[in-house]
Amino acid sequence: MTLDPVHVDGIAKLAGQVGATVESSDQGAAAEEVWANFLDPLYDTTGREILVPLGERRRRKVPIADIALEDPPFPTQHGLDSGTINPTTFKNGLVLDVAQAAMSATPSDVDLHRGRTIIMAVHSNDTTLQFDGDWRADDRGYARRRVLDAPQVDRFEQRVVHALALYLAESEHALLNADSVEDLFVLDGPIYPTGLLRWADRDTELAEVLAEDDRPKSVVGNYVELVERFVERDVPLVGFVKNSSRKPLTRAVRKKTTAPWTNDSAFFRHVLERRDDEGERQDDALTCTNWFRSRAGTDGTMAADGDALGIERTLDSELYEVTFFVCYDPRTDLVFRVEAPYAFTKDPDRRERLTRQVLHDVAAERGPPLAIAKADELASIDRQGSEELTRRIEREFDIDRDSSYNDLRWGAIEETF
Repeated sequence: MTLDPVHVDGIAKLAGQVGATVESSDQGAAAEEVWANFLDPLYDTTGREILVPLGERRRRKVPIADIALEDPPFPTQHGLDSGTINPTTFKNGLVLDVAQAAMSATPSDVDLHRGRTIIMAVHSNDTTLQFDGDWRADDRGYARRRVLDAPQVDRFEQRVVHALALYLAESEHALLNADSVEDLFVLDGPIYPTGLLRWADRDTELAEVLAEDDRPKSVVGNYVELVERFVERDVPLVGFVKNSSRKPLTRAVRKKTTAPWTNDSAFFRHVLERRDDEGERQDDALTCTNWFRSRAGTDGTMAADGDALGIERTLDSELYEVTFFVCYDPRTDLVFRVEAPYAFTKDPDRRERLTRQVLHDVAAERGPPLAIAKADELASIDRQGSEELTRRIEREFDIDRDSSYNDLRWGAIEETF
C-alpha cells in the first residue's frame, strides 16, 4: 500500500468537505428547470433549433415486470458490433490497429455468427510506403480481410487508425449482411461514426483529413448507404448507445442557464430518476423520454441543413437526421441512448413500436438487448487475444512494438533478461 492509513483518512475528510459543498447545489432542480423550459425546442446561440421533440415532450414509466413479459413488437432482431486490439506502435515506425466485426441474430443463426469482416489500418510517415490491399477470403469464405492505408498525420496516429479500422469493419460487415435482417437491425453504438465525425472539432489537422481525404469520407459514406438500404427495404435501423459522454445539450444549456451536471447522460439521469419521500431510488419501473430530433454536436453533420461531408444522399436530406430517446434503468442506475434515422421515427406508430421493443429488451436483459450482447461477445477481442495477436504481428514484422516504461510497469509487456 502506498498510502498510510492516516493519509487515507485525511483524503477521505477532503472528499467529505467537497461532498458537503456539492450537496448544497441542487442539480436535480436545475435539470428539472431545463427539462421544463429549454427543450421544446432547444436553440443554439444563432437561433438554430438543435433539439426538437417528436410529438409531445414527456417522460414515461413502465413497470419492469409488465414490459418484460410483453410480446416484443419485432419478432426477430439482428445486432452488429466491432472490436479492436487497440492501436499499437512498432519500432519500424508503423502504427496499426486491427478490428473485427460480427453480426448476431435472435433467434440464432450459426452461419451468420461465424462471419467476420477484419480490417487492419496502418499508418506510416514514410510516403514511399502504401498498404492498401484487396479483400481476401478466410475461414472457407465466412471471413474476409484487408489492409487500409491510413491518412498521414503528424499527431493522433493512434486515434486515426483506431477509428478507421473500427468503423470500416463495422460498416462493411453491416452492408455485406444487410439482406439477412428481416425485422429490426440494432447497431452497438450510434447510427453514424461519431468517433470519426468528432475529428472536425478535435483538431485542425484531423478536421482537414476528414474534409479532404477520401478514406474517412468513404467510411462515413458506408453509413449513409446503410440508412438508404434499410429505408429501401423498410426495415428499421437503430443504434443502442451503452456509454455516452456527449455534451452538446449541456454546452448549449450552459450558455443560457445553470447546467451543473457533467454531460448529457448525467442530465437525463436527473430527469428520469424517481425517488420516494425518503429519498430512496425507486427501481420498479423503467423510465424514458420522448424521441427528439437532434442537430446538436456531430449530429449536425447529417442534419437536413448539414453538408454530410459532401457525400451524395439519394433520399430527402431530413430522413438521415439523427433522432433519439433516452432510457433509464434504475436497477443498474444506467442511462441508454437509442438512436434512429428520422426516416424510421417520423411515423408515430413505428416510433412507439421501437420504444416498446427497446424497453422490453432492457427490462428482460437487465441491460442492452440480447442481439447487442451477442454481437459484442462475437466481435470483442479480449486482452489475452489482443496480446497474442500483437506478438504474432511482431514476429511477422521481425521487430518489437515500441514500448515505454509504463508498459513494463503495468504489465503490458513481460520483463525479459
